[in-house]
Amino acid sequence: MNPDPNPELAAPGGLVAALEQEAARLGLDLTVLPHSHEPRTSARIPSVVPERDPLGVHIVSGSRQFRVGGGSQGIGMVSGWATDLSDVVRAGAAWRRGASLREMKAEAPFLEYDGLAEAHERGPAAVVAHQWREMRRLAAKAPDFTAFAALVEAAHAEPRLRQLYVFSSHWTLGFSSCTGYPFRDEIAVAPPVKSEPYRVMRRPLRAALGEAATAEEAVALAVSHLRADIGPAVSGTARRD
Repeated sequence: MNPDPNPELAAPGGLVAALEQEAARLGLDLTVLPHSHEPRTSARIPSVVPERDPLGVHIVSGSRQFRVGGGSQGIGMVSGWATDLSDVVRAGAAWRRGASLREMKAEAPFLEYDGLAEAHERGPAAVVAHQWREMRRLAAKAPDFTAFAALVEAAHAEPRLRQLYVFSSHWTLGFSSCTGYPFRDEIAVAPPVKSEPYRVMRRPLRAALGEAATAEEAVALAVSHLRADIGPAVSGTARRD
């Protein structure tokens, strides 16, 4: 019989107790909460930063791998896999006190984050700008789909759309007034496939509000359906700002 790779989890309290004990050994301040569905093998580490969700810690059954991940206002911030409980505790302590992504990476090198997460640290305007750069890069990688590229550029040229968070679903551009998921959909535009026209919708993959022959006309039609008081996208989600 193979020995239990995580003997400390056999003690009362499971992963929660193991994390607390390791934090005490390292002299780190850590609050650990049990996960309601998997209290023995999953835990949550809350942060003093209100916008941050608790950092999730999960252990793969029968292994010595800990999966760690945390988000903020609908955006995934950090994730990673570790085999040493002390590394998980260091990541949790940094998350709890509100350390920056770079500080967390320095203290727990197993953690990974992307450009969107970095932009989120700088605020919603940085997130919006990042998304537009990524969308224009995506359009440049699809030279055979000229209608999509034309739509991206036409939308980017329109200030009222450029201030919103842009995303794509099945090549349809969606525009949200918040930067986190679930999005607050304001308008969406689908490029033509074959001989179809551009279609303007309230949300991606929904019934069309109208159709247009060119990307510029589609963007103008989309803008005409925007709320008059719409402003730059804000941090948060449609469910919780």
